Amino acid sequence: MADLAARCAKLDQLDYFEVLQISREATPSDIKKAFYHESRNYHPDRFYQLDSKELKDQVNELYKRVTEAYYVLRDDTKRRKYVVDVTGPERAQKLRFTETSEAETKAAVKKEQEEQIGTHPKGRQFYQLGAADLEAGRWSSAERNLKMAMTYEPSNARYKEKLAEAQKKINEESKAKGEGFKIK
Repeated sequence: MADLAARCAKLDQLDYFEVLQISREATPSDIKKAFYHESRNYHPDRFYQLDSKELKDQVNELYKRVTEAYYVLRDDTKRRKYVVDVTGPERAQKLRFTETSEAETKAAVKKEQEEQIGTHPKGRQFYQLGAADLEAGRWSSAERNLKMAMTYEPSNARYKEKLAEAQKKINEESKAKGEGFKIK
């Protein structure tokens, strides 16, 4: 019981790796094993006979933290962000993965996906066709496909950039052809 009270007392200073008693390099199976071990040891049902309401509340809090740790560390994206947070200068404020942290992580993942190609399947399809046309020097076809991609995602910066590139090539080509036909 003394060990339990001591562990509960320093819970606010522990990161999730310390809560589960694992290293930062732990594999997913290590995380799962640690969760099951800690979950079994600190499940509130094991402590129903305690007289102290304060100690029962501490056990509940420890169990919640064990579950929270597992929830965050088993997800690769959340884990990466969490490791950055707890190894950074604001460690004390970042020990717990909050709803705000989760929203930030989801927004970052969404932004990363959008920056890669786009969010709409048809938009991505037309973008890829347009990019292939640009590579092959088919400017008009690239412009047409990129305009189609823009209909699915009008605010996608990458689509706009590629479309501008295709239109620039078309303008350069038409100027070059126009100069060849000048009468002297």
